[in-house]
Amino acid sequence: MSYALYVGKNLTAGGHAWLAGYGDEPSSHWLEIIPRTRHKKGETVRVGVTAEADLPGRQTDIPQASETCRHIRVSYSYYKGVPAPITNGGLNEYGVAVRDVWSQSRDELEAMTPKDQTGPNYSDLARLVLERATTAREGVELIGKMIADYGESSYGGNSHLIADPDEAWVMIQFAGGQGLWAAERLGANSIRASRPGYIGIVPIDAPDHPDYLYSENLVSFARDKGWYSDGPFDINKILGDGKGRWEGVRWIEAEMAKRAASDGKINLADMMWAIRTSHLTGDTAGYGQVVPLLHPTSDSLRMLWHAAIGPIAAPFAPVFMGQLSVPEEFQMHRYLTAGEAHRFMDGHRNDDGTGDTRSVATQGAECTSSAVYECKRLLYLMLHDPERYLADTTQAFEDLEARTARQVDTISKAAEVLLNQGEDDLAHSLITYFSTTELLAGLDLVKTLSASIEARIRVGGGFAREVKAKTLPQKW
Repeated sequence: MSYALYVGKNLTAGGHAWLAGYGDEPSSHWLEIIPRTRHKKGETVRVGVTAEADLPGRQTDIPQASETCRHIRVSYSYYKGVPAPITNGGLNEYGVAVRDVWSQSRDELEAMTPKDQTGPNYSDLARLVLERATTAREGVELIGKMIADYGESSYGGNSHLIADPDEAWVMIQFAGGQGLWAAERLGANSIRASRPGYIGIVPIDAPDHPDYLYSENLVSFARDKGWYSDGPFDINKILGDGKGRWEGVRWIEAEMAKRAASDGKINLADMMWAIRTSHLTGDTAGYGQVVPLLHPTSDSLRMLWHAAIGPIAAPFAPVFMGQLSVPEEFQMHRYLTAGEAHRFMDGHRNDDGTGDTRSVATQGAECTSSAVYECKRLLYLMLHDPERYLADTTQAFEDLEARTARQVDTISKAAEVLLNQGEDDLAHSLITYFSTTELLAGLDLVKTLSASIEARIRVGGGFAREVKAKTLPQKW
């Protein structure tokens, strides 16, 4: 389902907005920095879903842009019928950040979705915004145009939270194959959580309202179906699941409002807490991101904080737009990657003609520890006795992140000086070294904590052998 959280700049200690969240899928996840790329005239992009999707469809090709943006994203390998690599979003060189979150449409819309639907799926749309949008509003307009021109491959309803340093938009795409969508603008005083993504009343009597955009057929379609006649146009009740804000959304929005009202307002530690809290984050969370939405002196210095899995069991570390690489430990591994159980790494077995006998992971990455695996192991060790181990683990992560946050300011200023002097290569090498060092330091901490907890469990009587796995209560 995924989770996104936006906080406007008037509510924060640093005077800039934040976008944070996690992806909520069980398959492998890996960190990528995709370079700015020029494309030849006539190139296309394959989009859509396959016949194996919950709501089946077929893939089609749409025109590629002449140039796509540099961006940071987390990719993953499986969601039923959605071709990999799949993404929920990330951050691009213009400061546009994207989070994709499920948003259920009403049952009748799901039922009328064409069985051979075509057009971009939720991941395609998130990726296309990262590749092409220079502002959040442009991202909304891009998705709207894509749906109008090519359709959309739905899995029952979806949303995107798209933000830049000046504003953010929650955009809901409805199932049914009718091209229905709506978007609400968030501003400097907004706190908005999505899980699922939601919009309430849309002021349809003010079609030029600056805070709302929607498809031309949104209201007429609802009228034609008999789902709306007059009065407030509550889009969640009319076209969505009708549940409004779910319990977890109400809880985290209230908690962040309390922090915004404090003397210190909302800071980095608060945003990390909101993605880490065990009330919202557990085994389903595939990774975590926290993005400071601001304009540095150079696009190379845009950055996000990345956690290899849900940050309840993974520390955050900085990743910069201009860095040259990410460590192999955070790249794609075979662990939890769809299809790897029947593939080989060395190529000794002859290709059977399907192209599906060779591993999609690199041998170099497989020579290193998988950050996802190591953090998952720590999670399951913690869950053996969370009252005993969760607090200590969280404190260790927070101490590391506080130290790293202080260093981020120093390294960013040093890189800025180098960039101003025309020493771009040195600046990029500096931020690459720093990010790599901090990512690996966090991974070393995870391994140390795992070894400590494992030793204590073994001394205390060994591992539980119950069939039913332990978990933490959540508000979702």
